[in-house]
Amino acid sequence: MSDKVWLRNLGGGRVLIRLAAALLLLFPVIAQTQEGTVPAQEAEDGVYDSFLVLGQSAAFTGPAAALGAELRRGAVLFFDQVNAAGGVHGRSVFLLSLDDGYEPDRTLRNTRKLIEQDGVFALFGYVGTPTSKIALPLATRAGVPFFAPYTGAELLRSPFNRFVFNVRASYFQETAALVDYLVARELTDVAVFHQDDSYGRAGLDGVKRALERNGLSIGATGTVQRNTTDVAQAVERIAAADPDAVVMISAYRSCGEFIRQAKAAGFDGPFLNVSFVGSKSLAMDLWLDARGVVVSQVVPFPVDESIPVVKEYNDALRAAGQHGDVSYGSLEGFIAAKVFVEGLQKAGRELTRERFMSTLEGLGRLDLGGFALEWGPGGHPGSEFVDIAVIGDRDRWLY
Repeated sequence: MSDKVWLRNLGGGRVLIRLAAALLLLFPVIAQTQEGTVPAQEAEDGVYDSFLVLGQSAAFTGPAAALGAELRRGAVLFFDQVNAAGGVHGRSVFLLSLDDGYEPDRTLRNTRKLIEQDGVFALFGYVGTPTSKIALPLATRAGVPFFAPYTGAELLRSPFNRFVFNVRASYFQETAALVDYLVARELTDVAVFHQDDSYGRAGLDGVKRALERNGLSIGATGTVQRNTTDVAQAVERIAAADPDAVVMISAYRSCGEFIRQAKAAGFDGPFLNVSFVGSKSLAMDLWLDARGVVVSQVVPFPVDESIPVVKEYNDALRAAGQHGDVSYGSLEGFIAAKVFVEGLQKAGRELTRERFMSTLEGLGRLDLGGFALEWGPGGHPGSEFVDIAVIGDRDRWLY
């Protein structure tokens, strides 16, 4: 028995999804943009005979909404392509996403629902450090894989947790690349503007470590509360110190507001961000004021089709009628989904969470075509890829 359920698409339209009665408890969700029929069945480890359900809690509203939307868009792009070709060992892959607004208390509720009520096979693409931090104990206790979190925080890497599979590089690696960029240009008086939470402190620690490696220390600092743009005090404090550069560890709305106010106060940067900021959203927020802003990126330039995995991503966009709508965030989601499906394929038809995790650990070094990552029984660090992008340089604007 199946029922027709109307669910709202991220793009603002509506899509008709035929879901089994077993999936009707999944409200409110954002469902994949395809129509399919799935029968009600009993699940073993979240695995059904003809489909597999992944769960995601991420920001789809609020100041960080674009981060969740872009990551999800890329993942669904790949999953839809796989499903159209018959799925993985006869199973379609569905990503059911709940909005947490980038607030940990909502993430906690969503994660409990996904695990305890919806029985998802794995948690996929959680966006943010504080949100991942609060969800991880639940996933660990339930034995549910926590796959491709959109954060480079060290708490997801050390101490080693077998249920966490990182895809992106760490914030330590990103901040090291940013500091190397500054030191090479003899910009050594470095201020840090950061979110006053576990994400901001993770980035702050990374900058501190990287500077100390070069015999330097952090200068002025300023903070902002998560999901706010109240940056006036931080701007005043940092601008008064007149540093050589400001490294920023926050989301795009607060970073954009900081840059605007700092420029109005007479400080013109340079401003540097880690990838979590969302460079496409930051550029759209700042427009011409975004020129020259530096962002470390953890996936390749999304329009460089000389890189095989980027060409595959752009081919998929063209096939889906989304040609040109590229971003680093959606490419990261596409890559994460591709790696996940690689694990499913190699794990075989008789799928369990344990078999899936053991299969991923057995992959060792996996090269997707210009983007490599590595997992093993003793660690799941993911990729070491970090690139430095300058908004406006070589026409790098809205990506």
